[in-house]
Amino acid sequence: MSSPASDRRPAAARISIPTLAAVVALLFAPAPARAQRAPADAALVQTARAIHERVIVLDTHNDIDPRNFTAARNYTQRIETQVNLPKMVEGGLDASFFIVYVGQPSEAETPDALTHAGYERAYRTAIEKFAAIHRLTGEIAPDAIELASSAADVRRINAAGKRVALIGVENGYPLGENIARVREFYDRGARYLSLAHNGNNQLSDSNTGERDGYRWNNGISPAGQRVIEEMNRVGLMIDVSHVSKGSMLRAAALSKAPIIASHSAVRALCDVSRNLDDEQLRALANTGGVIQMVAFGGYIQTPKPDSPARIAALAALSKSFGVPAPPPGQRAGTAGGRGAPPAPVESLAPDRRAEYDRQLAAIDKTTPADRATVADFVDHIDYAVKLIGIDHVGISSDFDGGGGISGWNDASETFNVTLELVRRGYTEAQVAKLWSENLLRVMDRAQAVARELTR
Repeated sequence: MSSPASDRRPAAARISIPTLAAVVALLFAPAPARAQRAPADAALVQTARAIHERVIVLDTHNDIDPRNFTAARNYTQRIETQVNLPKMVEGGLDASFFIVYVGQPSEAETPDALTHAGYERAYRTAIEKFAAIHRLTGEIAPDAIELASSAADVRRINAAGKRVALIGVENGYPLGENIARVREFYDRGARYLSLAHNGNNQLSDSNTGERDGYRWNNGISPAGQRVIEEMNRVGLMIDVSHVSKGSMLRAAALSKAPIIASHSAVRALCDVSRNLDDEQLRALANTGGVIQMVAFGGYIQTPKPDSPARIAALAALSKSFGVPAPPPGQRAGTAGGRGAPPAPVESLAPDRRAEYDRQLAAIDKTTPADRATVADFVDHIDYAVKLIGIDHVGISSDFDGGGGISGWNDASETFNVTLELVRRGYTEAQVAKLWSENLLRVMDRAQAVARELTR
């Protein structure tokens, strides 16, 4: 967090600062539990904007599609992705972890999924996504965005007025049985890796085991234990989003460095297996780690059924285009990376896809879905702050992977999260911790542990 005098943006772009009395009152306000919401008057908005401008605003989970990283179509353009450079600038999103996501087919669908052949297919997908991110920062927009490999890099790039790119790997599946890929992925820029995704793999059980059963007696495999040791040795943060509770608790016990949950929420408020219960939250905090609270509607509140009118409109739309209907709560413009709308929509010709999105947006206006809001999202932050402390909570969106809520639909609306935090009484120092400082501390510590282990 920089002082106003050393603000990273040009003077002409700075927001005017509220009166000294207002700032002092805000800075020394008590940490909130569930403060009453005040109206968003001009003074509150001005204060929140000044804070949003000064802190480093970092989102730890944004999915990508390599098709959006070409010379003809890329993140310098305001394309329909939830995250791109114009939307980052508009919303004041300073830094993003772009995600090397590799899906894992079920063994029923793909019998060789957990064999050398399956691992090699996954590895090739991962390398394609690493290459796409490097194209963005090295060829497409090097003057606008730069890849960071450390917390110090994040601060330096941010101070220079550029957006910051970081890389996270979602799923240990592409590591296969080759532990050397842990170092390889780190050298390619990855700074965190999640042990599993949807489905038990060679390293870890998944949260989906609550429904489908577990592979490793509700924990980490011997290979997974070796991968955790190697991640500690190279300085790669261990991400426990998507793993089973048993796997998460075992990873917390095994790791010599703090662990993260890159995009999860609070199970006490929304009882789904992707969220962390109180025992898990405490175990994560005991490592010194951080839960990056995710703005994914289905993890913030139990999805509510669509209205009959919306169901009918979506059914007609789906029939017209020959694709499945979007799930409850789905809205237009959330399909940049993966996950939503359903995959067949991605195969539509560009003009047909544009028309589909236009009609879906019209349905959103006439029969909107009952979606989670920024206030609902910050309820999860409040809960975790009260339970495990401000130092162990952060923020993520899962944009372009199904994330997005009312009020934070894409990167251009990122300020609304800061506004809600300030409305509830969070101080500037606390907002800075939530947006980036906690995560950067964990990144620093992971790399420090690596140095200690390799002396």
